Amino acid sequence: MKSLRPLTYRLGLLLGLGAGDLAAASAETWEVAPAETRPVPPAILLPDQIDRIRQTEFTTLPLLVKSLEGDPAEAVGATRAYLLTDVDIVDGVLYSHGLSLHLRSRRHKLAFGQMQDMGRGALYETWVGNRWFGNWLLDDCLSYRLAETAGQPVTTMPKRGGHMPRYEDLLGVAPTRLADAHFDELLIFEDHANNSHRLKRAQDMRDRLIPRAAGLEKPGVFLLRGNSGDLRHLTNETQIAERMARDFGFRVMFPEDHSVEELMTACCDARVIAGVEGSQLNHGVAAMPPGGTLLTIQPPDRATTAMKLMTDRWQQRFAMVVAQGSAQAFTADWDDIARTLDLVESKVSENSS
Repeated sequence: MKSLRPLTYRLGLLLGLGAGDLAAASAETWEVAPAETRPVPPAILLPDQIDRIRQTEFTTLPLLVKSLEGDPAEAVGATRAYLLTDVDIVDGVLYSHGLSLHLRSRRHKLAFGQMQDMGRGALYETWVGNRWFGNWLLDDCLSYRLAETAGQPVTTMPKRGGHMPRYEDLLGVAPTRLADAHFDELLIFEDHANNSHRLKRAQDMRDRLIPRAAGLEKPGVFLLRGNSGDLRHLTNETQIAERMARDFGFRVMFPEDHSVEELMTACCDARVIAGVEGSQLNHGVAAMPPGGTLLTIQPPDRATTAMKLMTDRWQQRFAMVVAQGSAQAFTADWDDIARTLDLVESKVSENSS
């Protein structure tokens, strides 16, 4: 059996019917965890850093500044479940009752897939998680815990290489991988808010990943980005890493040269995880204990607090140094980094006194 929904969806767009709404398309919806109010700490950064920002990524400058400021009583949304019926997934796009939801980049302009009948399932993947490793690890793998309690977890993404297979083994992530499929019933979760339920799942993830016997507290780990991932080239990354090792006792690691176990062992007792803002830092976020600090070095034309949402979830602090140049080639000032690390230490001392 083939699905004609990719065609009918396109015709609907031509007729101005839109892409549909998840709640309206659902046969049933319920609250998994309630909304609440939580304290969110401010970011740690030197006074002149915001003035250096020329362009932001994923948000506007006013919203980025608001995120950096934190909130002693932030309204945090609920986690919700949606039950969809009569669902087709074709070439990475979900169709159901006027709804279309992109789960990954399509491979064809118009596909008519040979459908696999799946009956009932629970979807945990997101487009963002399929695009970026860090979001897969720190977002989608948390949602997997919801999917496994509600039915058979499913994903459209094939098994990938790198560190992902070992993370799946350690976290017990074992979904059914599918191409084009029909579901009589499919559960989807709205699981973006850093409420207590998600914070608890984050600490459960850390418990599954870190070595059973933790060692002595370490000053920090610098995770090199190099040329991995989307281009963000810190021209003096090697020199910065060497200074952090020499002056502050950091361990320097290039994640692609190490196993998941080696990364978890190195980062699980670190007070600071540092490096160019990017997915390689998420190894450290997953392992670093609550109260630790993520120090991100960012180009001025691609400033973002996307990872602050993750450190808030893991109950860590977020620090930021804005470098000079552009994402293609930027340079960080060592004095800015050293002073920011001193500021991190002073904030930790304040919190512990």
